Amino acid sequence: MALTTAPHALSRQVYKDATELQPGEFTWEPDLSPSGAVAVIVSLPEQLVHVYRNGVRIAVSTCSTGKPGHSTPTGVFTVLQKDADHRSSTYNNAPMPNMNRLTWSGIALHAGNLPGYPASHGCVRLPLEFSRRLFEITHVGTPVIIAGSHTDPWELTHPGMVLNGYAENEFEEVVASLDGKSHPSDWDSAEARPVTTMIASSADLQILMIENGEEIASSKLTIDGPPILGEHVLVFRESHPGQRGMAWHGISHHEDPAFPHRPEELVINRIRADQPFISLMQRKLHPGLVFTITDLTLHPDRRTGNDFVIMTVS
Repeated sequence: MALTTAPHALSRQVYKDATELQPGEFTWEPDLSPSGAVAVIVSLPEQLVHVYRNGVRIAVSTCSTGKPGHSTPTGVFTVLQKDADHRSSTYNNAPMPNMNRLTWSGIALHAGNLPGYPASHGCVRLPLEFSRRLFEITHVGTPVIIAGSHTDPWELTHPGMVLNGYAENEFEEVVASLDGKSHPSDWDSAEARPVTTMIASSADLQILMIENGEEIASSKLTIDGPPILGEHVLVFRESHPGQRGMAWHGISHHEDPAFPHRPEELVINRIRADQPFISLMQRKLHPGLVFTITDLTLHPDRRTGNDFVIMTVS
């Protein structure tokens, strides 16, 4: 059971299981995980938004996604821009409070009407109070996964650095590179560190590194064993001295609810990149870094401009 609030101006707090939420209601229990990286998962079949912090689900909300003819794209996104008082430049200056932008072509999370079914022009509408609270804990670079099926995040620790074999001296080098680095949600305006994300394609056998929307490096990708299927999202947490490795949260998702999910540890243990790319990753690694592995191509048609977007359906 969880604390719940009802839609827009008629918000009210009640206790309900997430499966019993009515349009406009949401749960919000931040004390379950007071700090750490946030990940947002939008489930289209459920018309629910799940919010995880440090791998623990702290909130669930009803939502309204794209209606027929204006479908919400599925895939892996990161927050590109935040605007608490945003108004639509496309739909008659319509207010879109607490906007977390996902694409420059108009897809976003924001407060809006919630009739109980998909009714938007592609955005993900949220209850007003929920959108306000979510706005407070997201940052530019927060991963947002829109899918037909997903798993709850789980922790995994990879020995040494991802993308190459384990080396005894590697752990100390990576830990040293993390010294003083914090999660983007803790950065202040004086810190000019860019948010780093990575996308690896098992279809193209290529991996890209992106900072603040700009591609800064790429590498050929080698995969040991059979092809990697589906989309897999890894959010870096911290170094793990006990296991001498890097601790991540892993999330699998797919647009088909019947798709068999595969644990992230069975994925990251099989991929390799060129050493210059690995060395750059070591320098750029920071808590909250998002690493997506997809079986889709990295063709520009699946991205809008320099967005970090892997769209599976548009």
